Amino acid sequence: MSLHRIGTRAAMKSEHRKAAIAAYKERRNAAGIYQVRCVATGQVWVGQTPHLGTVKNRIWFTLRMGSHTNRALQGAWSARGAEHFSFEPLEWLDDEDSPYVRDALLRERVDHWRLELNAWAM
Repeated sequence: MSLHRIGTRAAMKSEHRKAAIAAYKERRNAAGIYQVRCVATGQVWVGQTPHLGTVKNRIWFTLRMGSHTNRALQGAWSARGAEHFSFEPLEWLDDEDSPYVRDALLRERVDHWRLELNAWAM
C-alpha cells in the first residue's frame, strides 16, 4: 500500500470523525416520557427526562453496574437479566423555551402515563 493511500485514508477518518462530532453536538435532545418494561413479569416503570434521546444508555449503564436508584427495578434486572427488559419512548414533548413550563408538562404527562399503564415511578 502506498504512503499516499495511507495518508488519504487517515484524512478521511479524520473528516468522518469531525462530521460525527458535529452531528452529535447538533442532535435534538427533546424532553419526553419513557417506559422500561420487564417482558418476563409485565412490570412497567415510567419516567420523565429532559433528554429522551440519551436516557436509555444512562439507565442501562446504572442497571448493569447494579447501582440504579430504583431498588425494585434494579432487583428485577438483577434477577432476570438485560434480555428481559425493553425501553420505549412514550411521548416526545414539543420544544419549550422555558424550563419551568417544560418541567410542569413532564410532571403532568408522566402522571398520565403511570395511571394509563398502571406503572411504577422510575
